[in-house]
Amino acid sequence: MIAPSEYKKPTDSLNHNLDQIKELLDKQRLVENLVHHQRPSQNEIVESLVHRQHSVELRSRLKKLHVADIADLLEALPLDDRRLIWQHLSNADAAEVLMEVSDPVRANLIDSTDDKTLLAILHCLDADDIAYITEDIPEPVLAERLKSFDTTDKDWLDSAKTYPEDTVGYLMSKEMVTVRQHQTLEQAQFHLRQVKELPIHNDKLFVLDGRGVLTGVLSIQTILLSEPETRVVDVMAREVVRFHAYDKAQDAASAFERYDLVSAPVVNERGKLIGRLTVDLVMEFIREDTSEDVINLAGIQEEEDLFSPVLHSARNRGVWLFINLLTAFVSASIISVFEHTILQLVALAALMPIIGSVGGNTGNQTTVLIIRGIALGTITRDNRWRLLKKELWISLLNGTVLGLMVGVFAYAIYQNVPLSVVISVAMALTFLFAASLGFSVPLLLKKFGRDPALGSSVLMTALTDSLAFFIFLGMATVFLL
Repeated sequence: MIAPSEYKKPTDSLNHNLDQIKELLDKQRLVENLVHHQRPSQNEIVESLVHRQHSVELRSRLKKLHVADIADLLEALPLDDRRLIWQHLSNADAAEVLMEVSDPVRANLIDSTDDKTLLAILHCLDADDIAYITEDIPEPVLAERLKSFDTTDKDWLDSAKTYPEDTVGYLMSKEMVTVRQHQTLEQAQFHLRQVKELPIHNDKLFVLDGRGVLTGVLSIQTILLSEPETRVVDVMAREVVRFHAYDKAQDAASAFERYDLVSAPVVNERGKLIGRLTVDLVMEFIREDTSEDVINLAGIQEEEDLFSPVLHSARNRGVWLFINLLTAFVSASIISVFEHTILQLVALAALMPIIGSVGGNTGNQTTVLIIRGIALGTITRDNRWRLLKKELWISLLNGTVLGLMVGVFAYAIYQNVPLSVVISVAMALTFLFAASLGFSVPLLLKKFGRDPALGSSVLMTALTDSLAFFIFLGMATVFLL
């Protein structure tokens, strides 16, 4: 057991490794700057020796790190430092790193690598891995790599390209171990011993009949603990969680969580085994899907490298900012309509931001809840109206309580009872409309084939601000003037 004083959080370990690498890189730059001030005749010799010394030390430190930790380091380093680290990795480590880093960082690493080196790195990856990153590989390099694949691997890659990214077929692997149902456990054990290397997360063997149709699964535990003469068909599990290639990856992820799966078979429409889905690929999909939802909520079009070029990042974020600007003009137009009201009652200008800010947060709370329900598949035609009713009651309750608090606050400052009543009622109404919008916007986006998370937060903030100002200023015009 690890003593509490010896335990380090993963984030602590990452920060420690990052600090060490940065310290080494900074030391290298410092020495190189000092060398440049020496006599020109000595520069090349000294600089070469210094560079070689630091390269050896850097490679030594990198060899001590797990590939996943190296991937995290590359994510956190600026472009120049990232490429320097990348150049010091072996082809095998570089290949594994490509599978670990995020899509933008992978694209950056591939772009910074010459074709010959990239081809050598790709030779360390199998067909499953190549299929996972095929979109990032330049066509000439990919074509050259495919020449070394046999017909089976080429067919696998061709079929993998036909599946959308959010389906099981895109995530499945062809690496699996099968056994025939008429065999004995002794024969199954012999078959296992002939396998050079078991696929990752191989907790079970898939049982097939004579036509290649999946009939059950046989756990490794059953093979080891049962009598060797026992037939596979007599001890295999017949109730199997299985998937089809075009099943949604999100549904598969939910099933993996619900049934605590490590691996699961993928079959075609005739029930024949065509692939295997594993927990590591499912977790990777969940991570990427969650990351995508977060950036979409903020109105960012695509996942972005932390250290990507300024113009690329600005362009990536600019579209929804422009939309937000347009909606801000709408809010300004609404305020201008009630300019006469504000001039006669200046207190309205001071109280308007309260209504807009709190109303926007209310709508975003409902939006996040609905997006989560859509992602998990828990929102259906049967329960959505009941959920809307619940959200309206929650918003009415919170709007009433907070509205009374704002009313008391307004009265304490302005000593105006009608103004306090108006802002209290406006707050409650804003909460109701914000909850309705927060419920409707993600569902409407989904209905029209759009990502429910894409820009929902931006849209909600804009709509609720405009609505809040209209309700508050409209009521003030009717009841206070």
